[in-house]
Amino acid sequence: MRCLLLSIALLSLSGCSAVGHWTQAAGGHLGIVRAAKPVDDWLADPATPADLAERLRLSQQMRDFAISHLALPDNNSYRRYADLGRPAAVWNVIAAPEFGFVLKTWCYPIMGCAGYQGWFDLDEAKKHAEALKADGWEAQVQAIPAYSTLGWSRLLGGDPLLNTFIRYAEGELAAMIFHELAHQRVYASDDTGFNEAYASAVELLGARQWLAAKPEALAAFEAGRARRAAFLKLAREGRERLQKVYDGPAEQRRAAKAAVLAELRERAPREAPGYEAWFQRANNANFAILSAYSDLVPAFERLFEREGRDWTKFHAVVERLALLPRHERRLALASPVNEAHTPP
Repeated sequence: MRCLLLSIALLSLSGCSAVGHWTQAAGGHLGIVRAAKPVDDWLADPATPADLAERLRLSQQMRDFAISHLALPDNNSYRRYADLGRPAAVWNVIAAPEFGFVLKTWCYPIMGCAGYQGWFDLDEAKKHAEALKADGWEAQVQAIPAYSTLGWSRLLGGDPLLNTFIRYAEGELAAMIFHELAHQRVYASDDTGFNEAYASAVELLGARQWLAAKPEALAAFEAGRARRAAFLKLAREGRERLQKVYDGPAEQRRAAKAAVLAELRERAPREAPGYEAWFQRANNANFAILSAYSDLVPAFERLFEREGRDWTKFHAVVERLALLPRHERRLALASPVNEAHTPP
C-alpha cells in the first residue's frame, strides 16, 4: 500500500501527460513485487528446478559478499526471486536527434531526469518509440533485464532477483547484482552518465574481486569483457566519426552518416564479433546511451585506485561528488588523478 500511495503522489506531481506512463510503471512494478517470494521459499520447494536452486544459492553468496567486501547496501534487495514469464524486466525507450548524441530526457519527481523511459509492456514501448520517430527523433527500444528502485522498494521486500538474469554466467550474474546495488548506494538525480558509469565500474571491479579465487570463471569473465572492450572501441570510433559528420556541411550529413554506419556494419564481424546485431540496428540513440554507460568508467577506476582500493572510502568520495553541481562533478572526474576538484 505504501508503494501505491507513493505512486499516486508521483502522479499528482508529474502532470497529465505523464499519467499514462506512471500508471503502467506503478502497476508493472507491483506486478513484479507480487510475483517475488523469498529465496529460502524457492529452495524449500521440491518443485524448484535443481539448476535454478543452484543459481539462487550462488546469488545469496554474492549478496553477502556485496555487503562484507564491497560496502554495498545491507538490505532486503536480491533476497527474493520472481519468474516474470518474459525475457525482460522492462523495455526502455531511448531517443536522440538525427544529427546528434544528446539523449532526450524524461524528468520525474524523486529520481530526477534520465535519458530513457521505461515501459513494462513491449507494445507500449514500441508505440512510444514510433511516436518519437514521427516527431523527428531517432528512437530505439531496449530490453532491460533489471532495474533499480534506488532502495524505495525495501518496504515491499526490496528489488528482487529475476528470471531475466539469474542464469547469467557467474561473473555476469555477480556484475548485475553489484551494479544494481551500486545505484542504491549513490545516485545523482541529474546525471545518467555519472550514475551508470559509477555502477558499471562497481560491477567490473566487484566481479573481478568475487572471481579472484575462481580462475576458470574469472578467465571466462575476462574473455567476455575483452570482447565487450573491442565492441566499445569500434562503437566509440564510430561515434567520433559521426560527430565529425554532424559538425560538417549540413547538405552532406545524411549521405556521409549512412556511409559511416555501413562501414561499421561491415567491420563488426571482424572487430566486434558477437555484437553484429547491435551495429545492424544502431542509431544515434544507441551510441548516446552506450556513451553514458561507458565513457566515465576509467575515471571511476582511477578513483578506486587512488582511494587504495578501499570500497568504503571510494563510495564516500563518490557520494560527495554526487552532491556537487553537474559541471563540477565532471571536472573532478576528468582530473587525471581525480584530485583537482574532488570535494574534501
